[in-house]
Amino acid sequence: MNQHLHQAGLKLFKLLARHGESLMHGYLNGSLDESQLSSKQIESLLKAGVIWRPAADEGLHLSSHLRGLLEEALSDTRNRQIDANVGSRLDTIKTLAAHYKEALHIGDLAAAEVYLNDLSEHSYSLTESLRHSSRVLWGRINNEFGYVPSLSAKIRENELAQQQVSELLNSLALLNFDSLSQIAGDIRELRRILVLHLSQAVHDCTQELAVVQTRLLTLLGRFRELRGKSRLLKGLQLFHAQHPEFKAHDPSQQLDVPSLFNQAAALIAPASVDIHNSQHEQDLLLLVSQLAPRQASKLTPAEPERAVMLSETELFALQEQRIKQDVENYLLAVIENAVGQTALDYYQQNQLQWDAEAWLYQVWGSYHALPEEQRNYFALDPIEDPHPQFSGNRIVRDLQVWLR
Repeated sequence: MNQHLHQAGLKLFKLLARHGESLMHGYLNGSLDESQLSSKQIESLLKAGVIWRPAADEGLHLSSHLRGLLEEALSDTRNRQIDANVGSRLDTIKTLAAHYKEALHIGDLAAAEVYLNDLSEHSYSLTESLRHSSRVLWGRINNEFGYVPSLSAKIRENELAQQQVSELLNSLALLNFDSLSQIAGDIRELRRILVLHLSQAVHDCTQELAVVQTRLLTLLGRFRELRGKSRLLKGLQLFHAQHPEFKAHDPSQQLDVPSLFNQAAALIAPASVDIHNSQHEQDLLLLVSQLAPRQASKLTPAEPERAVMLSETELFALQEQRIKQDVENYLLAVIENAVGQTALDYYQQNQLQWDAEAWLYQVWGSYHALPEEQRNYFALDPIEDPHPQFSGNRIVRDLQVWLR
């Protein structure tokens, strides 16, 4: 054991214990109260590197090492920073690995043991620094940046944390385990330190930082939403302060109700008659009975009127039979030609006298009226176009029949 180093350490701890109250005052307030210390005490603290003075006309401040120790011991997240300087530490680790391999090569086992201990210490320090950075970020997230008072400050702290996460991820990308594996070679101790230990730490930190980024983005969105709402309320409060006589109008009395107040659903939902509901049959019959009947043309003899109606019925039946026969001829033509043909093409080729729309309806109805065993021989495809005004509606402009 190095007795001189032991005595120096005890002397430093005693110095910190004697001036603990002044040092904590400097930690909480940013600078030490020089009136509570003598010039000799200040000189001893400066010599020990516990405090420092930026300039001759400025106050005394705690050193960064002592402040970091207090922040870690007290779990204080107000000023704790993240060390993302992985590159310099990685260079030191590579240098120590080269020293260790050289010492083994020349057979200097004592020096190799010293280099291996230093290498283990630097590797452990690097991994602990990465885990410490993750703990710092989680500490800020868990208290939702409660160490700053305003939403704007929380947003700035959140953006700083996101930038630090990006820097940490970029630093982790510097750890190229292919090159580290080549440096370690077949030496078991080096592979355990440079490959196994570091790769596990990098894997854990990468996964944890990915979760941290997600939480930070969620918090940032919520902070911005709260800030927008608070600005809206502050603007309304300022408007009322500048216009004390202002009185809001009743939104229910306006024709154009703002969407902010128009949140209620319609009192009367849109409705339509359901003629297939048997429960409404009596109501519908009552409504129909109240309709004014159309006045028929006055014909003196009743018998001729019935005769005319009979003849019109017979004429309609004859026309129905004829158009059905034309549809059957159309289907037979499809079978004979064994080629699909549209209904309007057949209609124009044979110069049928029917209305084109009535012809299409008849083709559609006759196809679906066929027995299933006959209908399976044909396939009916509508030729459609989208409606020019109403989305979702389609217009059937022709029908095509073809053999399956």
